Amino acid sequence: MDQIKNQLQQFRQKLDGIEPLEKAEQATNVPKEYLTIVGTLVLFSLIFFSIGAGSMTSIVGFIYPAYKSLLAIESKVRGDDTQWLIYWVVYCFFSIIELFADMILYWIPFYYAFKLAFLLWCMLPQTRGATFLYEAFLKDFLKSQESKIDQALEDAKKTAKVIGHEVGSNVKEMVSGVAAAAASSEGDKKDD
Repeated sequence: MDQIKNQLQQFRQKLDGIEPLEKAEQATNVPKEYLTIVGTLVLFSLIFFSIGAGSMTSIVGFIYPAYKSLLAIESKVRGDDTQWLIYWVVYCFFSIIELFADMILYWIPFYYAFKLAFLLWCMLPQTRGATFLYEAFLKDFLKSQESKIDQALEDAKKTAKVIGHEVGSNVKEMVSGVAAAAASSEGDKKDD
């Protein structure tokens, strides 16, 4: 029992200085270490039982890395920039695969719990999972497909330009037609 109390005391010390937890502790009269433990259990229970799990895992996979990326941009150290850029490449690649495999993934039990674990493994500096995946698999694949990706992007750019031009022309014709109809309607009213 003393060991548990010691662990809780150490955990409490790590939570010191986190203002939202301090306010929550004062408002509820519940120690912040208990609030954190219960909150974490509720979060993992929601994910485990797939109650809002898709949104929850996407938020976890995005919020912390986005915050750390902003800090990395502002810091003078360049190693953390590379780590977070690699994370975003892996995250995007994973999201694209997930988009196309969505119907299959829906049937995997506890998929979102696995996804959360995977994203945490990828993002945490202690594990550097994204760096491992990039170095082991993605780097060579992306380099071998670089010309195809560049060509696909160039084709998409040309197509978007053509579509934009066509939409602009159609809007211009439509506005001209509406203006002509309005002018004709005005002329008819004056004649009456």
